[in-house]
Amino acid sequence: MEHPYMFFVKLFELLGMGDFAHHYPHVIYSWVIMIFLIVVAGLAVKGISMIPTKGQNFWEIVIDGMEEFMVDLTGDEGRWFFPLIATVFLYIAACNLSGLLPGFFPPTASLNTTASCALVVVIFTHIIGIKYHGAAYIKHFLGPIWWMVPIIFPIEIIGHLARIMSLSFRLFGNMMGHELVLGILFMLAGAFFAPLPIMAMGVFVALVQAFVFFLLSIMYFTGAMEHAH
Repeated sequence: MEHPYMFFVKLFELLGMGDFAHHYPHVIYSWVIMIFLIVVAGLAVKGISMIPTKGQNFWEIVIDGMEEFMVDLTGDEGRWFFPLIATVFLYIAACNLSGLLPGFFPPTASLNTTASCALVVVIFTHIIGIKYHGAAYIKHFLGPIWWMVPIIFPIEIIGHLARIMSLSFRLFGNMMGHELVLGILFMLAGAFFAPLPIMAMGVFVALVQAFVFFLLSIMYFTGAMEHAH
């Protein structure tokens, strides 16, 4: 379904890049979200003081809460990869919430965006495993009994590939479904404010889906840190 109106797509049309904008709106809005997060981060860091402002209090609560939640699962040794997982969470949350703004398209409603996030998480999972276990990380794929290796190894490979599909399709399906429902309601009863309840629920769905992605990523990282059994 064609999105009713996308502000930045129209802007790119004026710049003579309409074909690219219509084919890849998720790319354009991904860059918009990234620029927005960079600007917000710059302003948040610039305003740090001993007497915290309301904005500083807000971000301290968000970041500290995320970090403490992660450390409860991974232990203190997991703090080093917190910047990555926090960035992924904030990016996905911002992408999800952007779909509630008029003229915006949520990049996570495209499978390309969700798959790229999933690839980052799954690849980094194996980087963590190699960092902690070296060549012995291969034992995670071999199982507890040597003669079952021909059976366990393919199953483990399929399981790790399925993580990419699980992370990407879950997020994509929820966000695309929300966009379709909003689009239908706007066409059928937009003048009667019918989409408003769905938009309100969309805030909850957007944050929950970002948290689910965040939680599953932490679980994958924690599993890679543990010793094989």
